[in-house]
Amino acid sequence: MTLASDAIEMPSGQPMPVLGQGTWYLGENPARRQDELAALRTGLDLNMTLIDTAEMYGDGASEELVGEAIVGRRADVFLVDKVLPSNASRRGTVQACRRSLQRLGVDHIDLYLLHWRGTHPLAETIEAFAELADTGDIGQWGVSNFDLSDMTDLFEAGGSACATNQILYNLTRRGPEYDLLPWLREHRIPVMAYSPIEQGRLLGHPQVAEVAARHEATPAQVALAWLLRQEMVAAIPRSSKPEHTRENAEARDVQLTEEDVVALDTAFPPPAGPQPLEML
Repeated sequence: MTLASDAIEMPSGQPMPVLGQGTWYLGENPARRQDELAALRTGLDLNMTLIDTAEMYGDGASEELVGEAIVGRRADVFLVDKVLPSNASRRGTVQACRRSLQRLGVDHIDLYLLHWRGTHPLAETIEAFAELADTGDIGQWGVSNFDLSDMTDLFEAGGSACATNQILYNLTRRGPEYDLLPWLREHRIPVMAYSPIEQGRLLGHPQVAEVAARHEATPAQVALAWLLRQEMVAAIPRSSKPEHTRENAEARDVQLTEEDVVALDTAFPPPAGPQPLEML
């Protein structure tokens, strides 16, 4: 079972990198800034060109860090950002996006997501996304933390141009496999898996370590390889140090066998029925 491609085709036909970099909690501690900048730049050097951030992360501090990290390299980056639900009215979405552009120091965001569903009507947010795309402020738009019922509501509100759904998905959080992932694949909407290593908690699991030993890999690389072997799934691990970024990049070389997958299924059983989508 090998990784089919380094990119996933979104509904528009545009490719989205299959392995990127998350930035939750980055940019908040000045003492770690240089390591964090080096980690992001190392990822770009290793073709982990998708960088995901959000206006929520550090109240804009993550966006400012990303902006500094990509100076002179904007053309190399597939930039993903997110608007808070509280800002996701028609006017508020546009204003939030332009504040993010200013913090990032760029003229456009490649993929702009609604961070989770809030109280503003989805139709308003979709209209704002369309306006931002028309003006060139964003390339495409999508959602995050949307369960199956949210996705069907989105489509009913006119949101069939949705380019991705960023969700909590990893070996310990397999609920989306029962109904959400099949629906997304039917509609050719890629999944972007955040917290793919369960914020480090998968690293100490004995079964993951056993599979890793068979491949002379690390548990983090196995957790990422398990995601990357799947159709229409990208992953955005977070790293604050260059050495961890290199480790994540090397997950693309780990080819899990059927034996490995069976062992992981035994340790982390797939869902037997529908489960509410989890969030962090």
